[in-house]
Amino acid sequence: MSSLKGLFTSCLVLASLLSCAKAVPISIDKTKVKLTEETVKEPPQSADTGLHYDRYLREVIDFLEKDQHFREKLHNTDMEDIKQGKLAKELDFVSHHVRTKLDELKRQEVSRLRTLIKAKQDIEGGNDIAVDHQALLKQFEYLNHMNPHTFEVEDLDRLIKSATKDLENYDKERHEEFKRYEMLKEHDRREHLKTLDEEGRRKEEEHYEEMKKKHADHPKVNHPGSKDQLKEVWEEADGLDPEDFDPKTFFNLHDTNGDGFFDEQELEALFTKELEKIYDPSNEEDDMLEMEEERLRMREHVMNEVDSNKDRLVSLDEFLVATKKKEFLEPDSWETLEQNQAYTEEEMREFEEQLARQEQDLNQKSADLQKQREELERQQEQLNAQKIELQQAVEHMERLKTQQVQPAPEMHFEGNALPESPGQNQPLPPEHQPLPPGHQDIPPEQHEVPQNQQDLGQGHQNIPQHNQPMPPGLNNQPQDSPQVPLDHNNVP
Repeated sequence: MSSLKGLFTSCLVLASLLSCAKAVPISIDKTKVKLTEETVKEPPQSADTGLHYDRYLREVIDFLEKDQHFREKLHNTDMEDIKQGKLAKELDFVSHHVRTKLDELKRQEVSRLRTLIKAKQDIEGGNDIAVDHQALLKQFEYLNHMNPHTFEVEDLDRLIKSATKDLENYDKERHEEFKRYEMLKEHDRREHLKTLDEEGRRKEEEHYEEMKKKHADHPKVNHPGSKDQLKEVWEEADGLDPEDFDPKTFFNLHDTNGDGFFDEQELEALFTKELEKIYDPSNEEDDMLEMEEERLRMREHVMNEVDSNKDRLVSLDEFLVATKKKEFLEPDSWETLEQNQAYTEEEMREFEEQLARQEQDLNQKSADLQKQREELERQQEQLNAQKIELQQAVEHMERLKTQQVQPAPEMHFEGNALPESPGQNQPLPPEHQPLPPGHQDIPPEQHEVPQNQQDLGQGHQNIPQHNQPMPPGLNNQPQDSPQVPLDHNNVP
């Protein structure tokens, strides 16, 4: 009957492919031969649940279903008991080999989470910051972070409860995302109209109404899960005579993984024919995101009508009971999305107000960034000016150094002429001063220096005699008489 994989993944796996998930109808021999229950079917690859721990979840399921004891307990446990943790307690009785594999899976998952945490820290610039893995692992409710080494009863209980809760909220989140998408699309349309003149707005409105009318012009859509809807699949997808429709055979044909249940993915595959009546990717008026929302609405409707134990699976018994209800035989008409707008005008007004606030905040941030940019540019200009001044000062200092180290230019004079230092008025040395009028050079031999004059200190030996000041009374000496040297010993 039900393997854990069949029940667990069917319970937890949501409407598989979120974007453009079209199931391929099962291909069978176009005869009226009924398939026996012993027919062996190749189970397809499990769909991704969309959870960040999807791989860990599926690997745990794969190993648990290999234990015979666990499979038997699962057969006798309803979904409510599973949610309450009764099935998790059976983990103590599984084989040692399975427990060892589960321990290894948990260690790998903890290592993966730690790697993700470290990578996030590195991206945020916290390379040198010590990471408290135990504190950060608390955010992963599906894992018992206090024991990172072995897979225990609490781990299975956490995994079941977390996956069930996360996936129950998943459909709600998809509806909210679609509502925001529709409101944003309408908002953009209204904003575009504001940019047009009166004639342009009139043409745009006419085109919009024309597209809506074309989209609504489609064949009748059968009520999902009704006899008419299933018989159409039986005839067009399965190629069987509608007069030979048999609910049990139909169930076996479309239980593609052979686990005895219709899971959410298998149910949604049944609505492909109805959706093709409304949506065509080649038509301008048809939005493929709206098609996926319509598929989700159909699946939720059938689950609410048929899934009596609310385990997110449709068993064969539940399916056969539903085929005997009045709603199956005489259903109400199905109202498509164009008849059920995803949002109200009140929600639209609040959404536009929110967009206006966001736009205002963005404009303010943009203005602040512009001011910061202008201030940085001004500071850059100041720095550039200071740099230029500094370069000029350095160049001036280099020129001064060059002038100081250059040698003085050589000057040539004629005869006994002496050079004059430019800008200096120092007197010439005494030996170079011109003689007064009437004086003649006296030959050296005519000058007799007394012995006592020769005995003067070494500091007076080089003093020229004709430059010494004359004492009073000797200034009237005839110019032709020889000069008498003074006796410095008699000078008072």
